[in-house]
Amino acid sequence: MVAGQIILWAFILGLSLITALFLRFSSLETSSLPTITFCINAISLLSAGFISGKRSGKKGWYYGGLQGIVYTLFIWLIAFLAFDTGLRVDPLVFGIFAFGIGALGGIFGVNTAR
Repeated sequence: MVAGQIILWAFILGLSLITALFLRFSSLETSSLPTITFCINAISLLSAGFISGKRSGKKGWYYGGLQGIVYTLFIWLIAFLAFDTGLRVDPLVFGIFAFGIGALGGIFGVNTAR
């Protein structure tokens, strides 16, 4: 689990830095930022689920999905504490997709471990 979270946050930080550099030094418009952010989250969650599934060797969907749930809870905590946001439907939908993408990564990880 810890290795998956480390990979997840490393991908998030690295890809966010690359996106910020592209926004600053290219003609990339900020209107495409929600799509880029979704892609960064998806790649990070898929990678974290893959690593968790590969290291566990069994129940890849469970460990990958757990990565998505932990990530979602952490994001909700940051949003609540830093931005004083309440509970809405959008984060719940994000949590469902995060679980699904992480579980898919975990399934791929378990099947490559053999």
